[in-house]
Amino acid sequence: MLYVLPYGQMSLWGIFCPKCLAYAVGILWFFDFIAIYLAPDRVAKRIRSTARVGPHNNDIISIFTGSLLGDGHAELRPDGGGTRLGFYQEASHQEYLLWFHNLVASLGYCNPTQPVIQTRLGSGGVIRSILRFHTYTYSSLNFLYYEWYVNGVKVVPANISDYLTPLALAIWIMDDGGRVGYGLKLATNSFSYGDCTRLSLIIYEQYGIKSSVQSAGVPNQYIIYIWSESMPILREIVRPYIVPSMLYKLGI
Repeated sequence: MLYVLPYGQMSLWGIFCPKCLAYAVGILWFFDFIAIYLAPDRVAKRIRSTARVGPHNNDIISIFTGSLLGDGHAELRPDGGGTRLGFYQEASHQEYLLWFHNLVASLGYCNPTQPVIQTRLGSGGVIRSILRFHTYTYSSLNFLYYEWYVNGVKVVPANISDYLTPLALAIWIMDDGGRVGYGLKLATNSFSYGDCTRLSLIIYEQYGIKSSVQSAGVPNQYIIYIWSESMPILREIVRPYIVPSMLYKLGI
């Protein structure tokens, strides 16, 4: 290593020494091992959000899209320095959330430590058991927040069809789907009637799945109901991604 530190002929020819090169590579590998395998979450937390650059591949955006259509939410730092996404589920859906956490963690977007069940006070003083986790904060994910939120209200992005993959559709169903008779409802209560109508049209154009927008029983709230005749198509598309405890939503 001492041969390659100075700039000059000594360093130029020093790199051709097999023993010197072996030492250099060994030292670099050692520090990579420490950083990646022994403390990945600690290393990641020390990186400022503005230094975590994109672009992000379609897979992770597709995963985020499925959850944002459901219970997922995006949080923008007050100074606009970065965005993180949060996910939560009731403890009864533990298998799904742990699967989802493992999926996001395997791509390097969150702390690999598994979430644990926590309790929180719900409406009416009811104690709820939940699991939740957040991604790391990325300034290069700010575009997601600006696409999904207008004045703090969640909306359906104009380019939603680009990321509504079979995996995103499966995550959406596991997040916010519910079995109704021989069909399936998607709890799109937080979206406008126009957004729900557009989503209904997109899943028909992309997958041939027929659905209708119906009242959720509350003024200005709507759900998307997937017709029973389209359930076989839906099952074929999403079943490879559905965790066993969620198969009941497909009537399986």
